[in-house]
Amino acid sequence: MRRWIRWLAVLAVALAASLAADRLLAQTPAAGRPPAQQQAPVASPPVAAPASGAKAQPPPETYSYSSQGRRDPFVSLVSRGVEVAAAGKHGDGLAGLSTAEIAVRGVLLSQGSYVAMVQGPDMKTYIVRANDRLLDGTVKSVGVQGLVIVQEVNDPLSLIKQREVRKGLRATEEGK
Repeated sequence: MRRWIRWLAVLAVALAASLAADRLLAQTPAAGRPPAQQQAPVASPPVAAPASGAKAQPPPETYSYSSQGRRDPFVSLVSRGVEVAAAGKHGDGLAGLSTAEIAVRGVLLSQGSYVAMVQGPDMKTYIVRANDRLLDGTVKSVGVQGLVIVQEVNDPLSLIKQREVRKGLRATEEGK
């Protein structure tokens, strides 16, 4: 405890000496200061007056970033995976929907195989069969309970490159 008091006392003395030296330098005239401490008058750069009818425009920005194989430092590392793939790459129809965006609304038996009716975020209904392609995966199978999608994981740090996602006909109570 005494060590802390000593250190605080030494620190207070050093701070007081520094403030006293600054005040002393501020009170002395500029002629008495060494040349390094004398302040030169600051001249503002000449401003060219624009023509009477023309507006002054700033020069165009010429800097561009060259990644040269490195990752973009301005892209967030937190939002990786499905969000990155889905951002701005939507196509038309079923191929433009990601696994997270669809919801199973019904399952039908058609010509001996099951067919699922899914709804997208735009409230349109699509018919899905096995092996149909989505934005981030492929429909593996359609059954009575729902469908199974093999989703491609778009995370370079993940050891798993594909995972199975089950979309049920009835929503589970876990998400509520």
